[in-house]
Amino acid sequence: MSEIEFGIGFRRLDDIAAEAREAESLGYQFITTGEHVFFYGPTGNGLISLAAAAGATEHIKLMSSITLVPLYPPALLAKQVAALDMVSNGRFNLGVGVGGEYAKEFEACGVPVNERGARTNEALDVMQRLWTEDDVSFDGKFTKLSGLTLQPKPPQKPYPPIWISGRSDAAMRRAAQYGNGWLPYMYTPEKLSESVKTIDGYANELGREDSVKPGLFIFFAVHENGERGLQMAAERLSAQYNQDFSPLVGKYALAGSPEDCIARLKEYIGAGARTIILNSACPADYMVENQRLLAEAVLPAFQD
Repeated sequence: MSEIEFGIGFRRLDDIAAEAREAESLGYQFITTGEHVFFYGPTGNGLISLAAAAGATEHIKLMSSITLVPLYPPALLAKQVAALDMVSNGRFNLGVGVGGEYAKEFEACGVPVNERGARTNEALDVMQRLWTEDDVSFDGKFTKLSGLTLQPKPPQKPYPPIWISGRSDAAMRRAAQYGNGWLPYMYTPEKLSESVKTIDGYANELGREDSVKPGLFIFFAVHENGERGLQMAAERLSAQYNQDFSPLVGKYALAGSPEDCIARLKEYIGAGARTIILNSACPADYMVENQRLLAEAVLPAFQD
């Protein structure tokens, strides 16, 4: 079995440097953060938070999980990604998502929410060209470029790894066409296994010779009392996504006792996951303990 990589998401928005150093010292392979402009609760900007993390660490990889690509002008995002890869000495991984859970943020940014998929695909075309070519011209539906050269380009060649997130068939097609990795969320192990096969099929149709690395983004709540872990995850995710998550948490989150979480992680790894990004789903005053239990009672089961 190939090595399993684990990443941990930031717990809060105001202590980025210390959390990044903590994640690095604990041996995580990634420190990650998501973003929204507006959402149901407080949220940061992934690129800015990860720039702060880059300056506070030396070797841990950085991942946006995810960047809401359709909300950015592609040329601007290409520049920001290149700059972040530069200041981190080639440690940045770009997580790509289309969003849409909170339509008002699209309205506020002047982007029709029903164009988010098409805009994301076009943006990926534009960015990949700007990262690898000089004198780029592009005449797309949403983007026009006329003989532009991005300087400096990202240190990682041909460009930072791109992780496509999502749940839909369109996201799987996007992963096959543009992605280095696949980072689905709200997935069961069975769905993950099916999606890996589907993406492999789409990649073969496109004539790709390399494979898309399978990953997973999952919320977690570990508690010595398994029922309490499930309850915490349900309460947090219900508030975060503005819907009742009680019937879904057992399917889509890593929640329960350490033994429960180990067993569930084994199912995801058996389904193909090799890069697993974990985000706390619990009350703020339990997050430190949540991550301690994860690091001490769950993850050692997957380390040599």
